[in-house]
Formats: sequence, structure tokens, C-alpha cells
Amino acid sequence: MIKEEIKNDLKIAMKAHNDIAKNTLKGLLSAFTNEVISQGGKPQDEVTDEIAVKVIKRMVKQRKDAISQFKEGGRDDLVENESKELEILEKYLPEQMSEEEILKITTKKKEELGIEDKSKMGILIGAVMKETAGNADGGVVKNIVTSLFD
Repeated sequence: MIKEEIKNDLKIAMKAHNDIAKNTLKGLLSAFTNEVISQGGKPQDEVTDEIAVKVIKRMVKQRKDAISQFKEGGRDDLVENESKELEILEKYLPEQMSEEEILKITTKKKEELGIEDKSKMGILIGAVMKETAGNADGGVVKNIVTSLFD
């Protein structure tokens, strides 16, 4: 279970006085609880790996967005902090597929669905995301699908 791994890593971070890891992991655990509650559960309900991965992906996306905005604003001090948090979070995500693997799946799905024009790109992206079962970055899938129609 991802949540148990994070709890263990939190204990290690606390013993090591690693404030960035400690704060990131505490925030992640509370985000898990918030997600369970938002889905109608109770705070003590179990956090499945599926929920955990969903929350971690959301937090990774937030960090990436923050990093790009801080870079634009010239705030290198904040970029460094967000980058460290991003590194900690990405450790808990499943291995992402390579672009080559995604391209193979995308090409196969395009033929299966008979998609020939750009107007159906959204359908293809959705089909590829479903096929990759969360192991592919949505931005990468979108770029690959777009490249097939250029």
C-alpha cells in the first residue's frame, strides 16, 4: 500500500529532520484524507492505491505548474523548493511508459478506431489514456496524438 510506504518514509524524514520531505509527506497524507472525505467517506476509511495515485498525480501537476510560474517570475528560491517536493512525490507514482510505447499504442488505437482527421483527436486521447491505465503522462499522450495529425 502506497499510504503505508508514505507513513514509513514520513517517520524516517522526521528522524532525519528533513523538513521538506516531512512537510511534503504530511501534506500528501492529509490530501488522501481530504480525497476520501470528498468521495463521501470517513477520515478513517482506507485509502486505496488508486486514490493515492490520483492524489499524487494531482499534486505533481500542481508542483510542475508552480515551478513554471516561479521560473517566469524569477523566483529561483521557490523553484528549488518545489522541485525538491516534486522529486519526493514522483517517487510514489507508478513507472511511466516511454514515448515509444505510447506511440505504438496510439498508432494501434488510431487504426482500430478508424480516426483520420483532427476533429476526433479527443476521442483518440481518451482511448489511449484508458489503454495505458494511468501509466502515461497526459501531456505526452496529447503531444504524440497531435504529432500524428501534423
